[in-house]
Amino acid sequence: MPTIRERVDDLDWDDLRAQLDDRGHAITPVLLDTDECERLTDLFEGGRFRSTIDMARYRFGDGRYRYFDHPLPDTIAGLRAAFYPHLAAIANDWSQLLRGERPTFPLEHADLIERCHAAGQTRPTPLILRYGAGDWNALHQDLYGAVFFPFQILTVLEDDFTGGEFVLLEQRPRAQSRAHVLRPPRGAFVIFPTAERPNLGRNGYHRVGMRHGVATVTGGSRTALGVIFHDAR
Repeated sequence: MPTIRERVDDLDWDDLRAQLDDRGHAITPVLLDTDECERLTDLFEGGRFRSTIDMARYRFGDGRYRYFDHPLPDTIAGLRAAFYPHLAAIANDWSQLLRGERPTFPLEHADLIERCHAAGQTRPTPLILRYGAGDWNALHQDLYGAVFFPFQILTVLEDDFTGGEFVLLEQRPRAQSRAHVLRPPRGAFVIFPTAERPNLGRNGYHRVGMRHGVATVTGGSRTALGVIFHDAR
């Protein structure tokens, strides 16, 4: 079995970049096999966490999510390190499309983490989320501090549920919002913007705000893994 790094490096990054530029999100082929998904699912009860959030308590939706603590599980740390260099190059290109109004990013993940720590952001942000029937997640952005990376990734670890689609909302300036409703295969990853993306209009590129959430689960159990590249305050 190839390593996580090898599997990520072998993705068709020209196609993924084209998806991101055209639609604002991309979906990889399946990267994690059934055993890997099951082992990650088991971490919801058996992992090491720094925080557990009951979404209803904070009016974020319904369901629970848990932030992993240091040291991150090997698979999750490997995903962070493997995806990051590819996405940093795209993030820097997007910054130029927005006329340099957004920061550029180092090409190695360890350097981004150093930048986070210098800003007082030292808590890890990868998380595992579980929803039962009737649960949902409100539209939101995962920023966590002044330093935030423009992309994050998500995979669904269980596929025995109905409803529970992943929702991306584009908040287009001076226009109605547009929703993308996604159901990626188990073990495939959705790559999507943390807060905004460039969009080509009549007068050049402009920013489109992005939020994401989860539609109501109508049956079964939905467990997902979210990998955020920056750390939190």
